[in-house]
Amino acid sequence: MDDEPQLPTGNEAPAPKVLTPAAQRALAEAEARRHEIDARGAMAPKEKGGRGGLEPARYGDWEIKGLTSDF
Repeated sequence: MDDEPQLPTGNEAPAPKVLTPAAQRALAEAEARRHEIDARGAMAPKEKGGRGGLEPARYGDWEIKGLTSDF
């Protein structure tokens, strides 16, 4: 009976994905861009009476609820 294959129980951790060097560079570049955008937003003056949340023009487009439009 020891020769029977063990079925997964669902409790095992998934094997980590191996990323290519190009994918690792792309992720690092995206992270750097996010940090740069956050730093610029932290240095910007606070708007009086404006809406809360992230700066709607942080990517160069007006963005609300994931929808964007050019100025």
